[in-house]
Amino acid sequence: MIYVFKTSVDTRSKLELATSLLNELLTDNTIWNFDLEDCDNILRIDSENEITETMLQNNIFDCVELE
Repeated sequence: MIYVFKTSVDTRSKLELATSLLNELLTDNTIWNFDLEDCDNILRIDSENEITETMLQNNIFDCVELE
């Protein structure tokens, strides 16, 4: 399933922090990427497991799932 989130990741330093966090949080069979050229700084996650906003909320970035 593909999940799409609007995020607050809008700088290279936030992206680096988010990358470290997501690599630890998400399993090996999960593919994810950011689109920082989009006005909503989109995070797309392709995962066999359910991904929720609650799982991703942290002190590095905020996110809201888009429908």
